[in-house]
Amino acid sequence: MKIKESIIEYNPYNEQELKDKDYFLKFINTFEDYLTRRNIFGHFTSSAFVVNKDRTKMLVVYHNIYDGWIYPGGHADGEENLLSVAIREVEEETGLKTKILDDKIFAIQANATKAHIKKGEYISSHTHLDVIYLLEADDKQELKYRKDESSGVKWISLSDATNNEIVDFVRPIHQKLISKLKEL
Repeated sequence: MKIKESIIEYNPYNEQELKDKDYFLKFINTFEDYLTRRNIFGHFTSSAFVVNKDRTKMLVVYHNIYDGWIYPGGHADGEENLLSVAIREVEEETGLKTKILDDKIFAIQANATKAHIKKGEYISSHTHLDVIYLLEADDKQELKYRKDESSGVKWISLSDATNNEIVDFVRPIHQKLISKLKEL
């Protein structure tokens, strides 16, 4: 399904998602190039809320740019199928194969990304229009990480998802994802 149709069909969980849904749709209707980093104002990203089979742990990576732990994900880079982007990013960032728990969007989040240097190039501040999917993985599998993007990967208990190790702006996102998971 195309991104615009997926966003239109998405039922927002709270006021933040209601406002972000409107933002996402206006962004799509304003810019032709919303799927690649060539759009300097922002672009779509896709992430995964990866839980273990018992739903007691979630997967996080230590993101070098954000200098803290965050759920795995990455840029769409022109790919319209954001679910496949989320699955690919989890495998690239952690080495894990995942099971899709729902092929529909689990959450949405517009995130301001601070200016940074990546591969020697200055990247201006911009917005990530993040589409999050719910996936499952085996918490006994060996974890790997990409040293060019992160400094580690680990499973944490859901109760630790908002502690001080987690990137500041991600704590409320984690709380929202956990709340939605508990309602399933």
